[in-house]
Amino acid sequence: MSKCWQPNEAKKFARQAQIGKSYYVLYEMATNLAPYEDSQLYSEITFTQRRPFTGTPCTNGSMDAVQLCQNWGPVYEQPPAGVRNVATPPRQVAGPLGSNDYEGVLDEAELRGLEKRANQGSDPRKRRPLGTWRV
Repeated sequence: MSKCWQPNEAKKFARQAQIGKSYYVLYEMATNLAPYEDSQLYSEITFTQRRPFTGTPCTNGSMDAVQLCQNWGPVYEQPPAGVRNVATPPRQVAGPLGSNDYEGVLDEAELRGLEKRANQGSDPRKRRPLGTWRV
């Protein structure tokens, strides 16, 4: 069973944290803003040095163990099971799923239609004057 430190155990975590060892924190994702994202992701944090005066382990970005546990806790010793790392690519929800045998061939009618849409969308007489604001 891996250890877990709650935000109220920040000083205990700072005493037990080791330099060079990875620790993990969970992020709660807003699924109303990112509907295809997982609801929870974890991040890996490694302490690389110690603070000069207090001796508390800290990262390269200068977040020490007490701040990490209080602001982003709970902190886990092992990666949480069933949760994806925030640094890995997300699952694919649209588009082709790995088969590269599709060759899209455009015929003459499709090309004419695309040219017509491009010409209608970029009429220089219908463009707004430079330097004006459009809502």
